[in-house]
Amino acid sequence: MGNQAHGIDAEMCASLASQVKEVQSLGVKVALVVGGGNIFRGQVASKRFGLDRSVADYMGMLATVLNGLALQNALEKISVPTRVMTAIDMAAVAEPYIRRRAMRHLEKDRVVIFVAGTGNPYFTTDTAAALRAVEIGADVILKATKVDGVYTADPMKDKSAKLYKKLKFIDALKRNLKVMDATAISMCMDNNLPIVVFNLNKVGNIKKAVMGEDIGTMVK
Repeated sequence: MGNQAHGIDAEMCASLASQVKEVQSLGVKVALVVGGGNIFRGQVASKRFGLDRSVADYMGMLATVLNGLALQNALEKISVPTRVMTAIDMAAVAEPYIRRRAMRHLEKDRVVIFVAGTGNPYFTTDTAAALRAVEIGADVILKATKVDGVYTADPMKDKSAKLYKKLKFIDALKRNLKVMDATAISMCMDNNLPIVVFNLNKVGNIKKAVMGEDIGTMVK
């Protein structure tokens, strides 16, 4: 959503697409998992408006599809071959998620965008990211956020919060540090899949994370 209060920002999409293209040009296989919080947050809406949690979560999943299509459009404008794969069948809009097909797209140097979470209510985008990363044999999860990494407290509220440069999975869980939700962290821990948490709003950080530069927080 860029600097907007909600919705999709075309300039932000274009910036993301350009950074993804730069990374892909290095020979890196890129798969993206997008959320939908800029449009609709299921858990929040369930509490605020009294929506049934399952209904609210499905609405949130559909919001991720809108973001995925916007990002696909931005990537294809700069000649990056892209496929959107959805966990909820909608044949006129995107391909159904099939692991072998996703792997084939990656082998052909296409950027794969996973949308609609896991296709199930009560599971977050974090869990979807961990699940898809494990399924496709990813080397790392790059968790893009609005802050520089994982802090001892919310840096937006607590100016004395300190940045962790490295964390163990078990410590992230014990301290409830909100790196990702507990299900996602546990899945990464069980499969020895590292997570790099970094600030997406700083242009060039995606490439730095991929190149192994010392940015953000490494959880492993």
